[in-house]
This record gives sequence, C-alpha cells and structure tokens, in this order.
Amino acid sequence: MRPLLVLPFLLLPLAALAQTAPPSARGAEARKAELDRAFEALRSAPDEAGAALVETRIRQLWAQAASPAVTLLLRRGARNLEAQLPEEALEDFDAAITLSPEFAEAWHLRAQAYLRAGDIPAAVRDLREVLRLEPRHWAALETLAAAQEAAGDAEGALRSLRAALEISPKTPGGAEKLRELQRKAEGEAL
Repeated sequence: MRPLLVLPFLLLPLAALAQTAPPSARGAEARKAELDRAFEALRSAPDEAGAALVETRIRQLWAQAASPAVTLLLRRGARNLEAQLPEEALEDFDAAITLSPEFAEAWHLRAQAYLRAGDIPAAVRDLREVLRLEPRHWAALETLAAAQEAAGDAEGALRSLRAALEISPKTPGGAEKLRELQRKAEGEAL
C-alpha cells in the first residue's frame, strides 16, 4: 500500500458515519461488549465478504461515539481530502480532535491527511495515537504499514501489516502485500 492508496480506507469510515445516528442512550459498556464480539467475528470471518460486513459494523460502532459536530467536521475534512486539499482537511480534523481527543477515527483521518500532505512523521505520530486509543484498529495498522514502507522501513511495515492481518485476516490483498513486504524486508536483511 502506498500513502496515496489510503483514500479507500478514508471512505469506509465516512460511510459508517453517514449510516449512524448521533450517540445513543446505550452505554459505552454495551458498545464495548459489542465491539469485542465484532472483533472476534472479524478474526474468524470465513471470507472477504463476511469480513467486510463485520468491518462495516465495527466502523458503525466507532462512529456512534462521535458527536454531531465531530461527524460534520470529519465529513468536511474527507471532502477536502477527496478534493486534493489536505491542508484544509487537516484544519477540519484538527478541530474534530480538539472537540473529541479520545475519538480514534479522527486521529486516523488526520494521519491520512498528513500522508497526503507528505508529512510522514506527523502521520506516524497520529497513527500511534489511534493505536493507543484503539489497539485493534486494523485500518490504522494498514495505514502505518503504508507510511513505514514509504519511509523505506520494510521491516516496520511488515510488522504493522502482520498485526493488521491478525485482527482482520481476510483483508483484500493482504496476503499478497504481506509476501511483497516479506521479500523487501528479507532483501534488506541480506
């Protein structure tokens, strides 16, 4: 994965944000329990289609934690990113993080904007924050792998992709990308 190929990962959370209502009365504990069950289902999904359904549900559950203001900022930032305006997108994602610093997806989207702007170190910092907030965020691990590969760190990219595939083993193209990174990392080790 190259940094410019992370846009599909950007669009998936936005679809989930669009499909969810504002934070509901169900508590954080109920959401956490459902997330735990969903992540177990993701690990054991029989195929890519089944995994994609579970990933969508996980993103919906994550999106439920966002306030309407944060959701609006994330959507606007995504539109700016799609329009090749990463600096404007960064402003929107910065504001979303200011409003909700514990919302991991805002950090993930800002990391993607940093990648688009060519600031790999800032993207990696944000991705580490995503993983601190939600260690099972497979998309952040995939984005981190892409950033590490772009920075020439094939071994780091390999570790990150392996971690992502432990969480979501049926990631489309994951096995092929893993083999490619293994070849790169082994070539560097020689």
